[in-house]
Amino acid sequence: SQSRVVGEIEEDLKKNQPMMRLLQGDVGSGKTIVAALAMLIAVGNKQQAALMAPTELLAEQHFDNLVSWFEPLGVSVALLKSKLSAKDRREVFAGVAEGSIDIIVGTHALFQPNVVYKRLALVIVDEQHRFGVEQRLSLMKKSSDRNSVPHQLIMTATPIPRTLAMTAYGDLDASIIDELPKGRGDIKTIIVPEEKRDQVMEKIVKECARGRQSYWVCPLIEESEELNFQAAESTYVLLQETLQQLNIGLVHGKLSSAKKIKAMDNFKNGNTHILVATTVIEVGVDVANSSVMVIENAERLGLTQLHQLRGRIGRGKHQSLCILIYKKPLSLIAKERLAVIRATNDGFVIAEKDLQLRGPGELLGTRQKGLIGLRIA
Repeated sequence: SQSRVVGEIEEDLKKNQPMMRLLQGDVGSGKTIVAALAMLIAVGNKQQAALMAPTELLAEQHFDNLVSWFEPLGVSVALLKSKLSAKDRREVFAGVAEGSIDIIVGTHALFQPNVVYKRLALVIVDEQHRFGVEQRLSLMKKSSDRNSVPHQLIMTATPIPRTLAMTAYGDLDASIIDELPKGRGDIKTIIVPEEKRDQVMEKIVKECARGRQSYWVCPLIEESEELNFQAAESTYVLLQETLQQLNIGLVHGKLSSAKKIKAMDNFKNGNTHILVATTVIEVGVDVANSSVMVIENAERLGLTQLHQLRGRIGRGKHQSLCILIYKKPLSLIAKERLAVIRATNDGFVIAEKDLQLRGPGELLGTRQKGLIGLRIA
């Protein structure tokens, strides 16, 4: 199905009108490879391509992959992020403006005023549900030719309600990768109240004894007086004290890039048994040996976020387990969301249920959920 999707994109890129295409494929289905080939087609036509990711962690991962794939082919790839030195930033700006950089990868920094593209022809937005409508459109306006609009490819496993509605009623074509790589284990999802956290720890100890690794995801970095949520830093301390026989890692958005990379490398290399994290690991993290995902305060997360987080496991051959810990009492809508996640691993089904629960948003506006306010007289 990847070959079919690349063919659909290639046909669009040959046309005079700009492409508006949704690339929908479940977590781990190989969307990044398809995006890379689309960028290679653009570069082959002497044009530039931009890849926008929601987090620096994911942007750096995309950059590393693209450099390893494309530099042997003579394709120049650059990374633009907020923590670059002033000198490195100026060099990237100059390379993009003069056209010596073929592919630029970054976060929201890609559409800042100082970034001027010489011949931007293709814009790829990864994990589209993490961006607002205005953010995505602002990058589309960066073409040096005011009379032309770049081709746009948006990628996600679970389209937000507005995007799903646009594929049905708006001017958005859809390409679907409906196959997963062979040899992947199943993911079982269970829901437990926070009172059973000790039993969850026992389960993780057993998995680690088998040589597996685990994620433990919390919605907050630090404890908050306003929000009664589980915090990553206090959970990290709790697990270190309780599970002293295991190596515990910690990663969240306030850490420096160097510390985040070190924490992720230790986990990828098997030096860390449990990685405590915020939702910063929601997208792009791929560790085949990880088989357990614990998500705290799961009742407060949306369907898309829960499915994306769960997609960090199940990438190896072993059966995986996703444990959703919730705090009582549960609202009716939270019960519905958790029931959907427990019942299916199919991102397509989850996206459709999300559309039913939240509404399609505005096709002619910027709201990405809710019911359409127009009335027919």
